[in-house]
Amino acid sequence: GRLLIAKATTDTQSAAIGNQTGGRVGFFAHTDDFAGTQARLVDAGILFHEQPRHESYGTVAVFSDPFGNRWDLIEPKEQA
Repeated sequence: GRLLIAKATTDTQSAAIGNQTGGRVGFFAHTDDFAGTQARLVDAGILFHEQPRHESYGTVAVFSDPFGNRWDLIEPKEQA
């Protein structure tokens, strides 16, 4: 899939880039191949802030996009 993020067109919008959510994770990208997706993102220059961790809902790690927005990359656990 692809994701398109709208471009800021005013000074007010530009001032908020990377801080729309006040420094917390505000966006979530789900994948069915965590390791492969993470490797492609790292190869593209994306910064991960932590090693992957295993939570009750699946595998997750926080990264920032080129604009400073914080994301969770998540591979949900399979439901039994």
